[in-house]
Amino acid sequence: MKKEAAKNLRAFAIELAVYAVLVTCYFFLVLHLLGEWLYHLEARHRYTYAVVAILLIAVQAVALDAVTTLLFRFLRRRGR
Repeated sequence: MKKEAAKNLRAFAIELAVYAVLVTCYFFLVLHLLGEWLYHLEARHRYTYAVVAILLIAVQAVALDAVTTLLFRFLRRRGR
C-alpha cells in the first residue's frame, strides 16, 4: 500500500509542477498578446471586459485540466 501511495504522491508532485509552469506560461502569453487590448477594454467597456475575463479563466481551466489529466494518465501507465 505504501508503494502505491508513493507513486501517487510522485505523480501528483509532477503534475503540480507541470501545471504551475503551464499556468505561468499562459499568464505571460495572455499578458503579452492581449494585455494592451484588455487594458483598453477594461477602461472603456467594463461589462464586456468582465465577460472576456471570465471566458479566459474558463478556457484556461478547461485546457489545463485536459493537459494535466492526459499527463496524469501517461504517468500512471508509465509507472506500471
